Amino acid sequence: MTEHIRNIAIIAHVDHGKTTLVDELLKAGGVVEAHQKLEERAMDSMDLEREKGITIKSKNTAVKWGDKTINIVDTPGHADFGGEVERVMRMVDGVLLVVDAFEGPQAQTRFVLRKALAEGILPILVINKIDREAADPLGVQDRVLELLIELGATEDQFEAPVLYGSAKEGYFVTDLSDENRSSVDPLIEVILERVPSPKVDPGAPFRMLVSNIDWDDYVGRISLGRVESGKVTKGDALWLLREDGSRVRSKVTKVFEYAKLGTQDAAVGEAGNIIGLAGFEDVDIGETLAASEEAEPLPFVAIDPPTVQMQFAVNDGPFAGRDGRNVTSRALWDRLQREIKTNVSIEVSESDQAGVFNVAARGAMQIAVLVETMRREDYEVLVSRPTVITHHENGVEVEPFETLYLELPGDMTGGVIQTLANRKGVVEVMEPRGSMSYLEVIIPTRGLIGFEFELMNLTSGHGVMSHLFKEYRSVVGKIRAREQGCLVSMSTGTAMAYSLEGLEERGRLFVGPSDEVYEGQIVGENSRSGDLPVNPTKAKNLTNHRSATKTIDEGLRPPIKMSLERAIEYIEPDEFVEATPNLIRLRKRILCPHERKRSEKAGS
Repeated sequence: MTEHIRNIAIIAHVDHGKTTLVDELLKAGGVVEAHQKLEERAMDSMDLEREKGITIKSKNTAVKWGDKTINIVDTPGHADFGGEVERVMRMVDGVLLVVDAFEGPQAQTRFVLRKALAEGILPILVINKIDREAADPLGVQDRVLELLIELGATEDQFEAPVLYGSAKEGYFVTDLSDENRSSVDPLIEVILERVPSPKVDPGAPFRMLVSNIDWDDYVGRISLGRVESGKVTKGDALWLLREDGSRVRSKVTKVFEYAKLGTQDAAVGEAGNIIGLAGFEDVDIGETLAASEEAEPLPFVAIDPPTVQMQFAVNDGPFAGRDGRNVTSRALWDRLQREIKTNVSIEVSESDQAGVFNVAARGAMQIAVLVETMRREDYEVLVSRPTVITHHENGVEVEPFETLYLELPGDMTGGVIQTLANRKGVVEVMEPRGSMSYLEVIIPTRGLIGFEFELMNLTSGHGVMSHLFKEYRSVVGKIRAREQGCLVSMSTGTAMAYSLEGLEERGRLFVGPSDEVYEGQIVGENSRSGDLPVNPTKAKNLTNHRSATKTIDEGLRPPIKMSLERAIEYIEPDEFVEATPNLIRLRKRILCPHERKRSEKAGS
């Protein structure tokens, strides 16, 4: 009964072409008519995904091919969003492992492939971008086969079929010598041949593991997953088997299945198909829906724990409430609770301070995406610098370490290695690749915070890095976040060109003329270590002589405007990033300089 269904996930390292490949599969499956134009990266539906050019949330679609249905899950490629990949592994029976023909397997390739192999899923190797200059598809194929051996692939998994092509140009072939490069049909035929139909039990009572959560403005919360047994129709009464052991009965108000770029109502949700069910308002990812109260819950793929933590706090600055509408601790707490309902790799807890909450995640970028989303929802929030999550093993405090993979110009290797040494990194592999150098470094997660921007400066933007969690090890020594101090405003008001002109000699400015500043706000970076109190609001004394301030404005260098990710990694532990819908400010945790001094003395 399930012979007509194939369930696959597309996995790869970031920017290796997963979402573009989905576009081509959608075109081949007739999702758009001949006269219509498919929007580029159609599966990247979030504004942030389009702006950053990366996939953040796993998404489902389906392609019809003759009498067969291919359910496709597009997954993120960035390590911080690995939880999105892990949770879909129970829904699929095969994976397309997409690898760049020039870059080869990277850190996230290793991570997602390990998860797929552990679940016994059969891979199909897709070597993409063979039209790139200096592409080496056969060399990359050998490296992937070595990776399969290293990760303990079974004989069946190792015998993965290989396709070569370019998703951007819209073709794939099973043999590099094949000159007929016109479509993705060979890839679809391999999917139908290689990926098995779902191993489910159509005759048993209905059971489904909730692997994802969606929202519909008309029916509310939608539970997504693959039907493991039985079938379901609208109006059926089902039991929600919660993680705490309780059972909740509810009625199915709607059954969805995937078609083209969205969902459509289904008469029945059959075994083996990936469907959505409405009617369960309190369902969470990892819980089971079943026809019987006595049914056993289905096992959920273990999610790797978070490694970094940041604090979210209510904006208590003098300009709080000017820019956003959601500014209370209750609004902030409710928003974070909604986030953990759909994001299994984030954990939220209350701290010992009122209005301050701890948010733990896989990486700083994952939390930065959450903050950026909240800004767009009219929230004002203070965010701290990321700190790693440590714990004790056999009485010894341990912290997370990661493997850092680097490719950079060979003549710039020395400066990068020196910086890595300062961040407690140990180089394990260093080998030349043409004019580039390839490095593998074991480094504490603490040492990676802010390193990407430093790498860009050290290599003039030519360095490429990726990283992957390795293990917990004993805590190493102190790693200083930043060498320079900052310029801290002593007053509240409007920044004046006259005073900023004098401050430029002290360092680099983050504010410009006419910007509003407040006491305790960081208005620039000191050229020396240590913080320097300054007054950017001081105006020029009036005289009876005519004065042209325009020349001052023109002489000032443009202020540095940091992105949210850069600001979060730039600040020190005693500082906050103030994120509002339209502004990003840096500030001290304690705004009053006298209270700050007393706190420093008490701490020392």
